[in-house]
Amino acid sequence: MAVSIRLRREGALNRPYYKVVVADSRSPRDGKFIEIIGTYDPKKPGHNSTLKLDRAEYWIARGAQPSDTVRSLIMKNKKQATTAPGVQVEQGTSHPPAAS
Repeated sequence: MAVSIRLRREGALNRPYYKVVVADSRSPRDGKFIEIIGTYDPKKPGHNSTLKLDRAEYWIARGAQPSDTVRSLIMKNKKQATTAPGVQVEQGTSHPPAAS
């Protein structure tokens, strides 16, 4: 089974919102998937994605091919996780915990 990491479109008309999913490459864009590993909101300014980097690395290590957009999202999330020294990142997410 050829596995890919790609975007699954959700949201309303003219208001796209995507979930980053691991899916069989033969399934349709919005069809069956194996696992949801993140989200992406292209309309939101600034940091507009969340990603479980550990799960993305797990699937890539097992041969999953990320799409071009997902590859760039992974790089951006890795960069943000490393450029925030002193801020602990929650396991499975790419953003720091909310302030109380």
